[in-house]
Amino acid sequence: MTSTAAPTWLDPAEARVGDLRAHVERGTDPAAHPRAAAIRSGVPVYDATTLLADDRRAVQTELVATLLDGPGIVVISGTFERPVLDAATAEFRAMIAEQRASGAVAGDHFAKPGANDRIWNAAEKLALRAPAVFAAYYANPALALVCEAWLGPGYQVTSQVNQVNPGGAAQSPHRDYHLGFMDAAGAARYPSHVHRLSPALTLQGAVAHGDMPVESGPTMYLPHSQTYPHGYLVADREDVRTYFAEHHVQLPLAAGDAVFFNPALIHGAGHNRTTDVHRLANLLQVSSAFGRAMESCDRAAMARAVFPALFSLPDDGSLENAVAATAEGYAFPTDLDADPPVDGLAPPSPADVLLRAVRERWSPSALDAALSAQTSRRRGVVT
Repeated sequence: MTSTAAPTWLDPAEARVGDLRAHVERGTDPAAHPRAAAIRSGVPVYDATTLLADDRRAVQTELVATLLDGPGIVVISGTFERPVLDAATAEFRAMIAEQRASGAVAGDHFAKPGANDRIWNAAEKLALRAPAVFAAYYANPALALVCEAWLGPGYQVTSQVNQVNPGGAAQSPHRDYHLGFMDAAGAARYPSHVHRLSPALTLQGAVAHGDMPVESGPTMYLPHSQTYPHGYLVADREDVRTYFAEHHVQLPLAAGDAVFFNPALIHGAGHNRTTDVHRLANLLQVSSAFGRAMESCDRAAMARAVFPALFSLPDDGSLENAVAATAEGYAFPTDLDADPPVDGLAPPSPADVLLRAVRERWSPSALDAALSAQTSRRRGVVT
């Protein structure tokens, strides 16, 4: 009997543009999106008021099908009413002005400082400086509708405001958090079922805080690409970039519109070709409640305690195995103001620091200083 099960491991060498094409070019069937007000460039566009008046479970069922096996993206027009949106916009622009005045440079892993203005951890900053504005903004029922559809209850909202200034260059096509923040070799270390699981842990969203004509560079999307199994392994491929450049879609947005998409959808911010539009969006990363361990451990203390014993282990995999059980192996969550991913897709993890300390024969005091500095950065203290 021939098995049709997915392979356990995905090989970057087996990723082919022809296979991606078969996923992308199957098109969007309007009959699968009966509640959509329109289908634009293969993307269902819904009206927020209409959705909220419909049967909630039926609406969420349609949204899940769209994000999972359909085009992978929805636009919800009129998600935010202007008074609520404008109040948040004023706060975001004030944060950007203060950030510039302070001389702080908020770089990131996709754009040089100046090409855009990035506000890391915008959700917390808005909550602390303007609680009433925050409460009104995140009380939004359409936002909750989509988040609960994709993630269920108990989800966690984070956001990063991004203002792409005139002339800001386009991003390279990519997938997003989690596996999308790794290179192909890193992602290939995870079995294929994790490639399928990763998108279910996060919902990506973007709220337009001003009108976004196509020439201002709204995000470029490749509908249906989230169903391509090898998608996390091809971001650096030139043939994929060429295909993306030829087949992506861009949708103009009005202030208050929101886009939600599967994080496995291949996408990238567009080139702002205007001379006067500062394209401002609140980028939402909404995480599943299940992305947490059962117990809390002081892993920095564990690393300090175990450090001397690690020198006796051979570096044949044994060392990495022990470090994996000792130190935090993931770069996130962190405070991206103090610990930005400017030299790669993610800052070093505590496990990276511990491995380096062993391999370079650091002293215990050197490791202690490095871990203390890293802990401070991850908590938002610049050292």
